[in-house]
Amino acid sequence: MGDARLLRIAEPVTEFDSDALHLLLTDLLDTMHAANGAGLAAPQIGVDLQMVVFGSGQANPRYPDAPVVPRTVLINPVITPLGDEEQLDWEGCLSVPGMRGKVPRWNRIRYTGFDVYGDPIDRTVDGFHARVVQHECDHLWGKLYPMRMRDFSQFGFTEVLFPGVNAAEED
Repeated sequence: MGDARLLRIAEPVTEFDSDALHLLLTDLLDTMHAANGAGLAAPQIGVDLQMVVFGSGQANPRYPDAPVVPRTVLINPVITPLGDEEQLDWEGCLSVPGMRGKVPRWNRIRYTGFDVYGDPIDRTVDGFHARVVQHECDHLWGKLYPMRMRDFSQFGFTEVLFPGVNAAEED
């Protein structure tokens, strides 16, 4: 947090199935898995492109009670809320280490975009899956989760809010 690259609007990907895009994908996945992350956006590793990865197809050790989110590469995403219902829940972020906050997110969304080969993706999701997609795509639009918060009394250090949880593993 504080790095100007995280506040920029990322550029759309214009060339699919390239060596450079596949290398970026490998870097994103390796970084996400090394941190047990639920997702990661290209701007978080200094790349100014509209590309996110999220999910793994199996339970995430940081979110053991959350439903499994399929491993997804999403490029040039568009998010459409389906209804007005919001859900308030805790979020952390690799770009805001050691902190947690309660963030409102749309409960049900439709997201569209493309995979690394340029094939279209069109999904309707809710709950945790919808939260992860919105969080990661916010990085493409220069937003960090604290910017979405409405109540800063629900924002603080992970070790204070969740005693006994290793902050390095939780963010």
